[in-house]
Amino acid sequence: MRELSAEERAVRRDAVGELGEALRELVDAAVRTEVPLDRLAEATAAARELTALLSTELREVHEIASVDDPESGQRWYSPVYGPGSPVAPPMVVEDFPTEGRCVGHVTVGKKLEGPPGLVHGGVVATLLDHVLARSARGAGHGGLTAVLTVTFRRPVQLGVPLVVTGQLVSVEGRRATATARLVAEDDPDTTLAEGEATLVALRAERAGEVFAKTGRAVAAWTAKSTD
Repeated sequence: MRELSAEERAVRRDAVGELGEALRELVDAAVRTEVPLDRLAEATAAARELTALLSTELREVHEIASVDDPESGQRWYSPVYGPGSPVAPPMVVEDFPTEGRCVGHVTVGKKLEGPPGLVHGGVVATLLDHVLARSARGAGHGGLTAVLTVTFRRPVQLGVPLVVTGQLVSVEGRRATATARLVAEDDPDTTLAEGEATLVALRAERAGEVFAKTGRAVAAWTAKSTD
């Protein structure tokens, strides 16, 4: 797969984002629909036609998308924030690198439901995990989650605007510790869930092994030479 220029990547990212938004609308309709059986059959046929259209050129499972940037960690199909992902909520994140902090805004819909009307607990953990890692990476301490502790304080309702904050706490060599907190936008003083993580940056040789199948250097999760 040919690497895109910055201009080509920007144009493709716009197109991927538009498709992602349309697919998220489709997924939402699919998990909420109560149309008659004949309409379900029509939708099934149309979905298979769309699959065939998109399948004419596919990258391998381990291949990095042309719209991604493994140097900075930008993932256009991330299941948390990816504009092109049909399963992402998606979360919109603002980074504050000098503070070792990031703040995500997200509203979780029906496709990620656990108990009726509530966000699935695994999804809550995923949202926390993302801001935990991102707060460290934004401050220059990228790494993979080695330990993740999640405490569920209160049920998290579907369809409610949420704020998820990650904060880098400490760094010791290749290890970083971060904390995270999830609240409802209209009730920021009430903690719904919180998390803590230990993140470990991979040594260059280990990163080369872990990400070998991508065929690319993946710097965002790799220790700096001085670590």
